[in-house]
Amino acid sequence: MTAGIPEENTLGIVVGNAARAVSKTAKRLGRAGARPSLGSSFLALGADVLVVLRAVYGLSWFVALWDRYPVPGAAASAWGVLILVIAGTAIASRVGGDTMPTWTFALVLTGIAATVVLDVIAVWDLHDLGRTLTAATAAGAALLLVVTQRGAAELLIAAGTLGLGLAVAIFINTPPGTPFDADHLAPQLAAIAFAVLPAVIGVTVVQGYRRMVQLELDRVLVQSNVSAPRYAVGMLASEELARLDLAAERLLDSIATKKTALPLTPKTASLAASLATELRLHLIEGRRETWLYHAVSESELLGRSVTLVDKSALAGLLDAPQRDGLLSAAWMLVSDTRKKAALNRSITIQLGPLAPTGTPRTDHKIIVPITITSSGIRRNRVDPSIWAALGRVGRYSDSTEGGSLRVDIEAAVDNPADV
Repeated sequence: MTAGIPEENTLGIVVGNAARAVSKTAKRLGRAGARPSLGSSFLALGADVLVVLRAVYGLSWFVALWDRYPVPGAAASAWGVLILVIAGTAIASRVGGDTMPTWTFALVLTGIAATVVLDVIAVWDLHDLGRTLTAATAAGAALLLVVTQRGAAELLIAAGTLGLGLAVAIFINTPPGTPFDADHLAPQLAAIAFAVLPAVIGVTVVQGYRRMVQLELDRVLVQSNVSAPRYAVGMLASEELARLDLAAERLLDSIATKKTALPLTPKTASLAASLATELRLHLIEGRRETWLYHAVSESELLGRSVTLVDKSALAGLLDAPQRDGLLSAAWMLVSDTRKKAALNRSITIQLGPLAPTGTPRTDHKIIVPITITSSGIRRNRVDPSIWAALGRVGRYSDSTEGGSLRVDIEAAVDNPADV
């Protein structure tokens, strides 16, 4: 009885039939991923409900004002077009992918424009658009139906154009001599706000949600480095090593199966030498890069805000709770809900150098000095949870330099000479 040849190499590269199986699985997942993600789909569903409720509210006013319409047919047509736009857009967003095609979005905008024009025509002779427009003000809320499928700039431009058009129509429709007092201006401004604000609020909510999800995903990605060994390769280096490993295995397999004759040709020998050189370089780099280096370099947030100085690779000596505390503190120091404030925040984390000790410790520990200096962070703006995170690293003291925070930490770690 012979054992089957494993279909995975030492670095996790899938080969043979398993590769084809993974390819088919990836295609299925890709087709499933064409649908909106779970969070975005719930946001879209909530937007659909709000649009329907807004349409019902507008329809109730349409029925109440029916006897006052100079051109009731135009008002009814406006609502007919708007209902078709809402129904069609809701169906298209459910069966479509993450992004609505441009031509479909153009049809939605055309339907909204037709609704506004018909509704304005229906009540033009009343010279009170702010109090009598119904479908036109509800049409602005219809932009919420595509808030998760089109860009923020497109929706804001569409909403702004709608608001500007209504403002111009209201100005032209106002009879000369009409006093611009609160009784006249309030309904007109309210009508414009009803048409514009839903899209603006929807874009703000969706953008904030996406920013939050991206930030949390980045944090989860970085957190995986906490359990890494003292010296390790990062994710990007792992992919490169996997590529080199696969190339080396193919070369060795071809030699073992005598597909490649010995001695090697100059071209094949040059390929083998380059593979060996790249593997050695990766091994050397792995002896200089610690978990903290990879956590900072692989994070979009930390990479642009944190400067790491660790010439002796002392970060690798920290245990898991200390690593988690240091990483959490760095993350919370540079992150801020206010976008402008977050752009000005930066910190420098310096580990070492080790200070000479007079007498050896009985607990076989050494003290790793860690200094965190900040820029754009005031002490009174530091969240209490940051101090708790720093406390997990070791004993610390804080001071202020030039209006910014400085923290000195003494982290007790196992002496590598005793391990």
